[in-house]
Amino acid sequence: MARNAEKAMTALARFRQAQLEEGKVKERRPFLASECNELPKAEKWRRQIIGEISKKVAQIQNAGLGEFRIRDLNDEINKLLREKGHWEFRIKELGGPDYARIGPKMLDHEGKEVPGNRGYKYFGAAKDLPGVRELFEKEPLPPPRKTRAELMKSIDAEYYGYRDEDDGILEPLEQEHEKKVIAEAVEKWKMEREARLARGEEEEEEEVNIYAVNDDESDEEGGREKEGEEGQQKFIAHVPVPSQQEIEEALVRRKKMELLQKYASETLMAQSEEAKTLLGL
Repeated sequence: MARNAEKAMTALARFRQAQLEEGKVKERRPFLASECNELPKAEKWRRQIIGEISKKVAQIQNAGLGEFRIRDLNDEINKLLREKGHWEFRIKELGGPDYARIGPKMLDHEGKEVPGNRGYKYFGAAKDLPGVRELFEKEPLPPPRKTRAELMKSIDAEYYGYRDEDDGILEPLEQEHEKKVIAEAVEKWKMEREARLARGEEEEEEEVNIYAVNDDESDEEGGREKEGEEGQQKFIAHVPVPSQQEIEEALVRRKKMELLQKYASETLMAQSEEAKTLLGL
């Protein structure tokens, strides 16, 4: 069975249509919307434009029409959309409803605008045309930058090099290098000393080692021996080191003075100092 569109194209159908239209003058849509001064006609032309847009939007969905035909259809649809906007503005001027605000946006939502090119839309197969598809592809977002707080989360003692010796590799290498440097320095010093003696220069008096500890040194000098682990070198403190009890007494005295300065008046403090003087404290 033939489709309705094919039936309409038959010679008999065209002849019958011509008979029905005989004697009628087909009214054409004004080129400018401002030329229309009747509200019913303005709404009629708006409906006519919407019908044309619907037909062309349905046609442009067919990707087999070819690139040039699809581009022409897309241009015609955009032109009709602009014309529809002019008629909607004219209807509002003539006292009709504001279709731009309350009208359906179905046809406008069919199209897709290119970012940065407001007004021109692409419909149907026009979105997949060469050169158009790339316009809609979004650029990949750059990786987000880490904040200072996020960077500080990954910073620990190892970042500053405090754990370099924990691996058990660096410390033996440093000790070996230290021995080598010391041996080179001693060898250099011996060579310089022999050269000075060969020239007949007087040998400078060797510096006294102030850190040397005699076995008969008494404890009255205030030295306190600090013993380390077994096999380590022992050190002597050459200044009097207070005991734990003396430290606690000093802290208590300091705390008393702070409390007196905070809560006692100047008169009371003067009296307290005078009493201490009389008592010989």
